[in-house]
Amino acid sequence: MTSPRRGARVAAFATAATVVVSPLALSANAAPQLQVDQSRKTYIVQLEAAPVASYTGGVAGIPATKPAKGEKVDTESANARAYEMHLRNEQAKALRQAGLPAEAKVHEFTVAINGFTADLTASEAAKLSKTTGVVNVWEDELRHADTVSTPDYLGMTGANGVWQEQFGGDADAGKGIVVGVIDTGIDPDNPSFAQIDKVKKPKGKFKCATPRDPEFKCSKKIVGARYYGTEYDNNVAYDYESPRDMNGHGSHTAGTAVGNHGVEMSIMGTDLGAGSGMAPAAHVAVYKALWQTADGNGSGTSSGLVAAIDDAVADGVDVINYSVSGSSTYVVTADELAFLGAADAGVFVSTSAGNSGDTVGTSSVAHNSPWTMTVAASTHNRGAEKTVTLGNGEVYEGVGVGEAVGPAPLVYAGDIPAADSESADAALCYPGSLDATEAAEKIVICDRGAIARVDKSLAVKQAGGIGMIQANNNDVESLNADFHHVPSIHVDGTDGAEIKAYEDLVGVEATATISAMSTDPVDAPSMAGFSSYGPALAGGGDLLKPDITAPGVDVAAAYHEDPETGEPTFNQISGTSMSAPHIAGLAALLKQKNPTWSPMAVKSAMMTTARQTTDAGQPIQWAGGDATPLNFGSGEVVPTRSYNPGLVYDSDWQDWYAYACSIDQLQLVGGAGYCAAQEPMNPSDLNYPSIAVGDLTGTQTVTRTVTNVGQGAMTYTARVDVPAGTTVDVNPSTLTVPAGGEADFEVTITRTDAALEEYTFGALTWVPSDSVVSEVRSPIAVRPVGVAAPVEVAGTGTDGSTDLSVTTGFTGTLNTSVSGLLPSTATDMTVESGPTLQDGYEAFEVPEGIDVLRFATYREEVDAADIDLNLYTYDGEFLYPVAGSGSASSTEMITVEDPEAATYVLAVDVWSEEPVSSLKLHSWQLSDIDEGNLTVEPDSVPVTMTETTTLTATWSGLDASERYLGQVNFLDGTTLAGSTLVTVNP
Repeated sequence: MTSPRRGARVAAFATAATVVVSPLALSANAAPQLQVDQSRKTYIVQLEAAPVASYTGGVAGIPATKPAKGEKVDTESANARAYEMHLRNEQAKALRQAGLPAEAKVHEFTVAINGFTADLTASEAAKLSKTTGVVNVWEDELRHADTVSTPDYLGMTGANGVWQEQFGGDADAGKGIVVGVIDTGIDPDNPSFAQIDKVKKPKGKFKCATPRDPEFKCSKKIVGARYYGTEYDNNVAYDYESPRDMNGHGSHTAGTAVGNHGVEMSIMGTDLGAGSGMAPAAHVAVYKALWQTADGNGSGTSSGLVAAIDDAVADGVDVINYSVSGSSTYVVTADELAFLGAADAGVFVSTSAGNSGDTVGTSSVAHNSPWTMTVAASTHNRGAEKTVTLGNGEVYEGVGVGEAVGPAPLVYAGDIPAADSESADAALCYPGSLDATEAAEKIVICDRGAIARVDKSLAVKQAGGIGMIQANNNDVESLNADFHHVPSIHVDGTDGAEIKAYEDLVGVEATATISAMSTDPVDAPSMAGFSSYGPALAGGGDLLKPDITAPGVDVAAAYHEDPETGEPTFNQISGTSMSAPHIAGLAALLKQKNPTWSPMAVKSAMMTTARQTTDAGQPIQWAGGDATPLNFGSGEVVPTRSYNPGLVYDSDWQDWYAYACSIDQLQLVGGAGYCAAQEPMNPSDLNYPSIAVGDLTGTQTVTRTVTNVGQGAMTYTARVDVPAGTTVDVNPSTLTVPAGGEADFEVTITRTDAALEEYTFGALTWVPSDSVVSEVRSPIAVRPVGVAAPVEVAGTGTDGSTDLSVTTGFTGTLNTSVSGLLPSTATDMTVESGPTLQDGYEAFEVPEGIDVLRFATYREEVDAADIDLNLYTYDGEFLYPVAGSGSASSTEMITVEDPEAATYVLAVDVWSEEPVSSLKLHSWQLSDIDEGNLTVEPDSVPVTMTETTTLTATWSGLDASERYLGQVNFLDGTTLAGSTLVTVNP
């Protein structure tokens, strides 16, 4: 099963607080009027010395830093750094003269203005204003880093925003629509879910099942609340046995989707301003199917999850948010099929794409079903930039929240383990792993991984450290501005390595200074490093997933109540769990505005109107390069455009069944007879808002049908951004579609010189003759191949055969060879609950020459309802993620093609709460060795481009007690052009 750990990278929480301030100027030249209110507030303090940009000299030993005419200030110069240090010293002196502690300073300014912000009482502010060198003291009117900012960022607010333009204001945005949230529950006392006035309860049969929690009250906001506990084999020992949320993940997703408008949010004492969900007037029905675990994560059985989906549809929800990961290889799991039924019933389903994108080169997108909206995660424009300046003058950029710290001694955590800790644990800053003497009053470098990011800064604080630099393992992992326990900055892998190299070289003389946070807006979006990407493994890339992207980095929303005070809290979390509810809330608004639209029409409206560029008009980035449709699908959602999509691509259950048949998956769940009776379909022909061909063998024609949902007839003309190395022909190139009518067209894609086995991208845009509706854009993603063949086929029996349908992208001779069949190496393991590296399976070596590395478990051989597998490489000190499998059961599989020769570790995570579980783990290291038990007929055949040939793979003499893996290899002459895995369970 999947828990919220996959949908969130969780920051620490704090009780809610509200800061209300107004401007008040206090000057050394005018006696202030002291206020009765002596609560602490934020003030801006200006000193008389010139800042760096204006300094013309005068301080002994420090030349001028003011730039010459036509030049820009150089803050990285030695003079500027020296003068900044002088200004910091003067700021500290002013505080001392006023009798105030250094800790009163929160943020400092040295370039455009010389000063700082401080938390002061009115009396302290008055005293500071009379201190020598201080020019002005102003009571600050905070400019809030507004998820607080995602409604603004996505164009929901303001006179021309979606709420006002489409619904007459936020008070009606979502009214009457119910979003069902399947998650860890909800905090009914959080102001994000307070009672909605002047709104009727929506239609439906919603239940408030809270017999063990009489204080949990449903309302016009929370219209339904159910939970799925011990009766579904869930362990409820660490949670409320009610829909109440102890984990926080469910409240956060619900708040992001439908949280009330204008809710003041504060995290760890930092006021974030007023926040809102996407559909603030919508209602929420809660289905608690995930439960808090002993280690603070959450899990739930697949039976409970499917029951929740079923109940949600029965109750009458309009939208389901499912921020729970799922299969990356199948569209016929229990929850996916339940969602097929939900979509068929008119329910829009938003699912998270998964958080495995940090694994470079591995397709990992979950929820590959065409009947759900699969949402990737990207950044929004709320700024949280910081810098760290080393003692050698080098400056590195990163992100973080809060004040500055330093200059202070710098130390690498791995070099200062506590007496009872290992260096590897100290490097990761496990709580209690750092030597307090060595860490005291220092900035500590911590490596990312293994534990929550904010727990690392907690470990630094507990050891007496005053700041933290958190270094990624690579440049693909996300950067997150978490709310830490000490001033912190998060840097990428390259910068982290350079910072550690400096510390190692300089030793005890190493120093660092972490700047205060800049809240200036940043260019957005860019793809989150953790966001899972395609191609979709289910279907071999013939359906583009993910579908779309939405904000999923550092999203602030409701959380669980404070366990000590019982007060509601808010939290900032990152993950595709956070992006999915943005789409769920936006879908609720589209459903409200267009009640007759199908879920697929709603989905199409968002996909065809998405954007692929940033606020600055630049290509969306990912991992240092241009992102592609494999990262963001159609692009980032643009709500304002989606209300006038003009044309939509619609589909229904018959289309979805045909697609599942075409990728040989409906047959796995009893649909063989149904599929055999249907007209065969190419999976690329599913009527979808995007166009994908995962196996382009020379040329292929795909078909589509559009429906006019505008107010009148409209003519559209095709505009094609042709994928490099191909030609694209659209027929007809002009469509005239009556209101409510349909039109068909074909798109023929032909390879010219595009590289084989590599994706190339473009787009088809239908341009309307009247700008009253939006352009209708479909991304095109194609991968030319030498051979199109099944990714994998399965068989049974000690002797048997199966046919392989192979289409060639060349003219010549198709030759074959075989690898295997190889029996698995089966290991009996006993593992403990929770996400741990198990002692039962030690590090192992993968030598050169291995073509396929696979691990698998099967539910009939596992004494646990839910496990996950995660594979890492191991360099003797650190683990680096390679691949994972996290389905909602104990049947798991990891397959790595062409693995690098390295040391690996496999982690088995048990999520079912059993104290100890036994399982049998199967592993294969398949090379090119022919084991003599698999043959192909014919083994050689002449072919032409786009020709389809049927070959037969036959096995014999297998051991009925083993599980086998092999591969049929297809060759263009002697060059490998493709392959099909063969699994046999006799």
